[in-house]
Amino acid sequence: MRKKIIAGNWKMYKTTREAVQLAENLKKSLVNIKNTIVVLCPPFTSLFSVGQAIKNSTIKLGAQNIYYEKEGAYTGEISPLMIKDVGCQFVIIGHSERRKYFNETDAIINKKIKTALNFGLTPIFCVGETLDQREKGIAESTVISQVEKGLMDMNEEDVLKLVIAYEPVWAIGTGKTATPDVADGMHSVIRKSLSKLYSSDLSNNISILYGGSVKPDNIDALMSQENIDGALVGGASLDSAGFSRIVQFKK
Repeated sequence: MRKKIIAGNWKMYKTTREAVQLAENLKKSLVNIKNTIVVLCPPFTSLFSVGQAIKNSTIKLGAQNIYYEKEGAYTGEISPLMIKDVGCQFVIIGHSERRKYFNETDAIINKKIKTALNFGLTPIFCVGETLDQREKGIAESTVISQVEKGLMDMNEEDVLKLVIAYEPVWAIGTGKTATPDVADGMHSVIRKSLSKLYSSDLSNNISILYGGSVKPDNIDALMSQENIDGALVGGASLDSAGFSRIVQFKK
């Protein structure tokens, strides 16, 4: 059975004090949430403090990135062992901003996914096309390629442990949101791709989230779609009232 998941990606926002305050507010407002997994992904500097703030609640902690080595001379990087140590259960991998600004390739993303799984972390594996790719009519082939390369040499048992997030790059931080039917259509494409790569059982049981200008006023329509199991929320996750409304979506 597919899990409903709402994850907040705080990106490079919030000092530790601000992050703790937001986490404490969300802990209070989401105390009765039972059927949806809520994940907070603050910056690395706030992971431990936010983890302490949400302790003894149902809210999960996630990181925004990891390196694919356990330890070593990799200045500026954070290992899966480190984020596991501060209480993370989830980690975002392959976000379009990592692909665009930090030149992360499908091969690097594949290594990061495997490393996360080896350390018992749940990857939130991001895929999505740019506006140029959509206008050229290669949106579907682009996303399928990202899925195939990101999951290269992985077995069905491991793939079932991760979450996929479809984020059309043209909708991230732009205020533009893929219409619910367009978003659901790409989610369906991803499921069909997974069915061919693995099995229909896997494609029917893996959670696929939508990301890209998710807001309180469009979450209900998005979550009413057949293939959308949750959301990876950016800017709207920085406001406790707005994010709480997103978590408490109505279908």
